[in-house]
Amino acid sequence: MSWLAIVIIAYLFLALVNLIDKFLLENVLGNPKVYAFLISVLGSVVLLAAPWFLIWPGWFLFIWQMVVGALFPLALILMFAALKHGDASKITVLIGGIIPIFTIIFSSFFFQERFTANQWGGIVFLLIGTFAIALISGHQSGSQKKQASNNRAAFWLSCFSALTYALFFIGTKYAYNHHDFFSSFIWIRIGSLFLALLLLVGRKNRREILGSLKSGQPSGTNKNRLIIIGNQALGALAFILQNYAISFGSVAILNALQGVQYAFLLIFGWLFTIFNPKIIKEDLSRRVIWQKIAAIIMITVGLYFIAA
Repeated sequence: MSWLAIVIIAYLFLALVNLIDKFLLENVLGNPKVYAFLISVLGSVVLLAAPWFLIWPGWFLFIWQMVVGALFPLALILMFAALKHGDASKITVLIGGIIPIFTIIFSSFFFQERFTANQWGGIVFLLIGTFAIALISGHQSGSQKKQASNNRAAFWLSCFSALTYALFFIGTKYAYNHHDFFSSFIWIRIGSLFLALLLLVGRKNRREILGSLKSGQPSGTNKNRLIIIGNQALGALAFILQNYAISFGSVAILNALQGVQYAFLLIFGWLFTIFNPKIIKEDLSRRVIWQKIAAIIMITVGLYFIAA
């Protein structure tokens, strides 16, 4: 299977995971830190493969991979917080549109990657499309002042999440370039687990996370429990596929191909809203739909030039 097919499958899975994340945050979990903690802990199941694949990388790479791993749950917390302020397709496209911009800059600095004029020109289209997504406003419920505040909060949380994700991807690429892929992958997951456990140090976080676990909020019913576990299994598979593809090619180009994920996300979001709005309900007003399509086209054009 080609690396392009692997990337497309990964983004298909991630689009579905993003929508289910939105549902879980709104209807089951509610707290971004609790969900990020659960994802990091559940993701540590990869440690079962440690006896066969884990190799000591040396102190520098060990510290590097621990720090890189810690960036992942931090990016999740910021993304989930942003999702609580806006619809899934808008926030995910916003974050995904900004990540390639940061990644190209970091790749040029850390890996001395050189990009064509078309690829640099693509940044302009990415910026236009990204800010167009940020400015989209649908039907407002409640006061307009509160809605505007939510939009600003979602925008800045999305920007910081994108920056953190970009640093994470650049860090993983460096690790894969200097160490065995499977061993690096496990060390990075250990770093993610370490930060998740650090969330328990603060009394407030510990009360929120452990209190939620004890009260049964993350599970609630068997159905919700299965949704959480199934979504994390799908997310883990997408994460592995995405990282495997990163080990083969340019991380900047790979992130730029996220336009595929946006298309899947819009399709899934609209289908859920039409056929089962109790699970996911997106704004389907004609004006918002056309605004999203126009912004997606701009981002896709930018991604095309970057990947050209």
